[in-house]
Amino acid sequence: PVDMILTSLGICRFCQLWSSMLHNFGSHFHLNYNFWCFGIIWQFTNILSFWLTSLLAVFYCVKVSFFSHPIFLWMKWRIVRWVPRLLLGSLLVSCVSTIFSATSYYIIIQFISMKDFPRNSTMLERLEAFLWDFSTLRQVVVLVIPFLLFLASTVLLMALLSRHLKQMKDLHTGHPISSPEAHSAALRSLGIFLILFTFYFLTVLVSILDVLFNKESWFWAWEAIIYALVSIHSTLLMLSSAK
Repeated sequence: PVDMILTSLGICRFCQLWSSMLHNFGSHFHLNYNFWCFGIIWQFTNILSFWLTSLLAVFYCVKVSFFSHPIFLWMKWRIVRWVPRLLLGSLLVSCVSTIFSATSYYIIIQFISMKDFPRNSTMLERLEAFLWDFSTLRQVVVLVIPFLLFLASTVLLMALLSRHLKQMKDLHTGHPISSPEAHSAALRSLGIFLILFTFYFLTVLVSILDVLFNKESWFWAWEAIIYALVSIHSTLLMLSSAK
């Protein structure tokens, strides 16, 4: 199940980086209307990567947690069989959100082309502003939900590992499978993943809200930061998957 999630996430991030490069190439040479489809692909892969990352965090949290509550025990028993369905659910959520984005973008393009008609210009501007605001709100909501799932699962998992590590140190256990060094390494990895993904979420959020982008140089610097975080986070996930 973990390999399924990691493979899906790796393919998603690969497509995300390539679609971003092509979309930014079109934006740089003012070919937005010719390359708009790559922007839609980027939105789809970006949303999917958020949901896959949150799914990975939830999976580890449920499998590693040792709560005696019936709900946790029930989830731990069934989480492995749920992975294919959860992957399909993440794909469906991303598809639905992307369809809304593509439809909104197409309607906005039609509004822009109709601005030459003065009698409808005020109404068209209001409708265009409403569509932009609705699209922005929808993008934020569809990213905030998986990020909160990731945040809650990761923090809970780190708290459980920290408590277990403290108990192990108090008991002075030296079992090779449950060594304190392994738990410390896992905590460090989780901390790095949490920091990187949080920064990535914030940079994407700033990009969606169009903050700080009055100058083109700021835009390209922010794009470089976003995809550097994507590459580093994906690489660390792949390197640590064996652990």
